[in-house]
Amino acid sequence: MTTLNKTLKGGEFLIKEIPANEIFSLEELSEEQKMLRDSAKEFIDREVVPQHDRFEKKDYALTEETMRKLGEMGLLGITVPEEYGGLGMGFVSTMLACDYVSGGNGSLATAYGAHTGIGTLPTLLYGSEELKKKYLPDLATGTKFGAYCLTEPDAGSDANSGKTRAKLSEDGKHYIINGQKMWISNAGFADTFTLFAKIDDDKNITGFVINRSELEDPNSLTFGEEEHKLGIRSSSTRQVFFNDMKIPVENMLGERNNGFKIALNALNVGRIKLAAANLDGQRRILNHSIQYSNERKQFGVSISTFGAIRKKIAEMSTGVFVSEAGSYRLAKNVEDKIAELVAGGMDHQQAELKGVEEFAVEASILKVFVSDLTQVTADEGIQIYGGMGFSEDTPMESAWRDARIGRIYEGTNEINRLLAVGMLIKKAMKGELDLLSPAMAISKELMGIPSFEVPDYSAFMSEEKAIIANLKKVFLMVSGAALQKYMMDIEKQQHLLLNASEILNQIYMAESAILRAEKHFSPDSVEAAMAQLNLYKAVEKIIVAAKEGIISFAEGDEQRMMLSGLRRFTKYTNNPNVVALTEKVAAHYIGKGNY
Repeated sequence: MTTLNKTLKGGEFLIKEIPANEIFSLEELSEEQKMLRDSAKEFIDREVVPQHDRFEKKDYALTEETMRKLGEMGLLGITVPEEYGGLGMGFVSTMLACDYVSGGNGSLATAYGAHTGIGTLPTLLYGSEELKKKYLPDLATGTKFGAYCLTEPDAGSDANSGKTRAKLSEDGKHYIINGQKMWISNAGFADTFTLFAKIDDDKNITGFVINRSELEDPNSLTFGEEEHKLGIRSSSTRQVFFNDMKIPVENMLGERNNGFKIALNALNVGRIKLAAANLDGQRRILNHSIQYSNERKQFGVSISTFGAIRKKIAEMSTGVFVSEAGSYRLAKNVEDKIAELVAGGMDHQQAELKGVEEFAVEASILKVFVSDLTQVTADEGIQIYGGMGFSEDTPMESAWRDARIGRIYEGTNEINRLLAVGMLIKKAMKGELDLLSPAMAISKELMGIPSFEVPDYSAFMSEEKAIIANLKKVFLMVSGAALQKYMMDIEKQQHLLLNASEILNQIYMAESAILRAEKHFSPDSVEAAMAQLNLYKAVEKIIVAAKEGIISFAEGDEQRMMLSGLRRFTKYTNNPNVVALTEKVAAHYIGKGNY
């Protein structure tokens, strides 16, 4: 594998050796970023956490009121340039704000994410200068809130199949919109609506933005009742109906027929931010679990002394560490790509678009991994609390319900798993990413005689990084052989794509944790133990996914060779002591009392 020499391309982590000094993590926050983090956390602890019961009782007014306070603090305009009323901070700071604002309550997290992400970004990234000047200052300060109208009763993941239509008025000054949208977050209190409709019989949707307060006919935009949901109960979610609603022609976002791309790019940012939005939720669930296990006594001792509980605490802690590692690694990759494009002469708006689009594969990886893990963390939290965890009197019950939506919005996790692998394949087909050469090299390697020399793994994380390199070979071996067999029909093989996606996700996140530990911590640190523990679990998951794929599409000698390669590429020279690593992590955080 070659070493990194300039800004990474999306998906390139699969075919490059990434040095630890090239990744970014939470340990490297600037003083300004630490102040941002601390002020967001202090606000949530003071204004949000004590209001838990009100949020659970569908107090939509409380959500709106809290959002206004966030606007006054500047936390709604982190990414909006200063000339449009925002703070104009970088992508890492955007992630950081989303992380620490979102942890205290799922309803607020949804309102915040919908407003600052899909509610604001389409105008920021695709709006004309006039539209940006008109709409962004109010969105950045919380004077007005944003909603994003894409999903329809018959158009979910297939957004282009929507039936909402736009027709040019006779005087040519307006588009007249008719149709309906559903599951629209913030609809109950939003004023600024981003919406998508097909003009006449166009093949693709087109984006528009409009303020409810500027409509000629207020009754042309109407709403259904608030949806009653499993979780995020104080997040306003309604159907939206357009009844001959007039939108000025100049309120089109981007170009006609370009709405699907706007939607996709807004969702790419949303996916990265969704990972961030789950991080502090994970930390808080973990902290509650540690504190409860230390306080709860059975058989005369704290339940935190029991091995079964300690194992859960260790795995939950490891999950937080890994989730942070992948999320902030990617945030900095995006920020660096944007800076590189701007330095090359691209305007900032276009650079943001291209920067996020470049890392669409990693965005899907993060969305899936972190939202899946948050659900597991909440479930384990309930289990540690036992019967009390099932009660509304403890925070675990609502945390579990709120976590569930993360696997659905911004594209279901199944869609995102398929997307990640599909986008990688398309990058390879377009010549943007050379996956073929390393895949062919692996085929030759499998035909050769393996080396029986014992490598020198005395350097910190050297064996772990060698295993990561071999896991990348597993992905290229399995996906390359499957692609060779099915060619353009590979998209129909969803079972195999899901297996490939599991391998891909585990590689990216395990590598992120290993590099974070190598860069910032010592060999005997608890962080190193977490990175090593996660890698071991990742290897086991990859073995299962890869084997299932291999025995499903390969036969005879090819199957035997690939299974032999799988054994070779997932073999440790020095197996980790999993119980000792687990106990080290558990002892540290149980003793500390929090993460």
